[in-house]
Amino acid sequence: MAIWNRKITVADDQVTSAVHLTLKQSLVPNVLVTILFFLWGFAYGLLDVLNSHFQSELNITASRASGLSAAYFGAYFLCPLTISGWILRKFGFRVTFMTGLAVLAVGCSMFVVGTGLSTLETAADPFLAICGPPRYSEIRLNLAQAVQGVGSFVAPLLASRVFFANTVDTAQGLQNVQWTYLGVAGFVGLLLILFFLAPMPEITDADMGTMEVEIAEYDPGPLRKQYNLFLGVSSQFCYVGAQVAVANYFINFAIEAGKSKSKASDLLAVGQGLYAFNRFVAGFLMMNQKFKPRYFLGSYLFLCFVFSVAAITTKGDTSIAMLILVLCFESCCFATIFTLALRGLGRHTKRGGSFLVSAISGGMVFPPMCGAVVEHHNAHIAMAIPMMGYILAWAFPIYVNFFNKETVDMRRTTDLNVVPEHMAKEMELERANSGDGKQAPPTTIEESKEVNS
Repeated sequence: MAIWNRKITVADDQVTSAVHLTLKQSLVPNVLVTILFFLWGFAYGLLDVLNSHFQSELNITASRASGLSAAYFGAYFLCPLTISGWILRKFGFRVTFMTGLAVLAVGCSMFVVGTGLSTLETAADPFLAICGPPRYSEIRLNLAQAVQGVGSFVAPLLASRVFFANTVDTAQGLQNVQWTYLGVAGFVGLLLILFFLAPMPEITDADMGTMEVEIAEYDPGPLRKQYNLFLGVSSQFCYVGAQVAVANYFINFAIEAGKSKSKASDLLAVGQGLYAFNRFVAGFLMMNQKFKPRYFLGSYLFLCFVFSVAAITTKGDTSIAMLILVLCFESCCFATIFTLALRGLGRHTKRGGSFLVSAISGGMVFPPMCGAVVEHHNAHIAMAIPMMGYILAWAFPIYVNFFNKETVDMRRTTDLNVVPEHMAKEMELERANSGDGKQAPPTTIEESKEVNS
C-alpha cells in the first residue's frame, strides 16, 4: 500500500533536497527522461517521411501536405502555455510526464500525438536543464537531444527499408506505419507505469530561486523583465520553423536534384544521422570549459545560413550535400538556445521553460510557407524560407555573446553541486583564512541572509 499512498507532488514554493542534487544523484532520473527523447525523435522522423508519401497517396500538393506538420506542431502552440504548463507548476514534473504519456498512448491523430509530446517536452526539456549541477546544463540537454536525433535517424531509414520497401506510394505502406504507432503506444503505456514507480526528484521554483542566490546572490526580478528569455523564445521559434521546413521538404529537394524517392529517404537518414552524431560531439566538447555553448550556438547557426545559401544556389549532388550539411550544423542549436535562455531565471524557470517549448510551434508556421513556394516554384527556391529563419534566430547568440555573457558564463563555471556541500564549505573557509584579505562568498542561502542582515 506504500506505493499507492506515497506523495508524488511537492508545492512549488517549497525548497526541497533537489536544490543540492549532485551529478551522481541526478544520473538515474536524467537517463529515464532521456528515453522520452528517443520516443519523440522517432515520431518526428516518421513525420518527415509521411509528409512526402501523403502527397503521393492522397494526390495533394506540397502546401496541403504541410498540414500534417501544422497539426503536429500546432499542439506545441496551445499546450505548454495553457494546460501542460499549468500541470507542471501545480503538480510537478512526474505528473506532467505521466499525463503526456497517457495522451500520447491514446493518440488518434497528429494533433493528439503532438499534444502528448508537447506535454512531455514541457516537462522534459526544463527537467534536464535543471536536474543536477548547473554547470552541466547544456551538456545534459544536448546529449539527450542527441538520443532524440538517433530516433529521427532510425525512423526514415526504417520507413524506406521496411514500411515502404515494396509498397512505395501505396495505402499498404501507410497501414504498416499504423502498426508501428500501435507498438509505440504499447511501449508508452509501460513507460507511464515506470515513471509512476521510479524515484524522481521534484525540482520546484523555490529550489531554482535558492540556487540563484547561492550562485550569484541574484534575484531575477519580475517575469516581464526577462529579456534574455524572450529573445531566446523568438530565436527558438525561428530556428525550429527553419529546421522543420528543411526536414519536411528534403525529400522533395532531393527528387528535384535527380534522386528517386527511396534514395531521397536514405539521404534524409544520412542527414539525420550526422545531425545526431554532431549533437554527441558538441555535448562532449562542452565538457571542456574552453568550449562555451554560446560560441557553439553563434557559429552553428551562422553555418546553417551559409550552407542553406549554398544549397539554393547549386544543383544536383552538390546541392544535396549542402543541405545535408545544414542538417549537420542544426545539431546543438535547439538545446543550446533552450538552456542559455533559462540561465538566471530562478523562480521563473518552469514558466520560462513553457514559453520555450511553445516556441517549437514555429514548426507550424514555416513549412506551409515553404510548401507554397515548392508548389509555385521549386524546392531549391523554397529553402530561402528556412535560410531567413536561421538569420532571425541568430539575433539571440549575438545578444548572449556581446551583452549577456557574464550571466550565462557564471552559471557555466559555478561549482555548485559539483563538489559535496561540506567540501565546498571547507574550501570557502580556506579562502577566508588565506592572505588575500577577501571575505569568502556565502555558500548557502542561510549564509547569504546572514551576510545581508
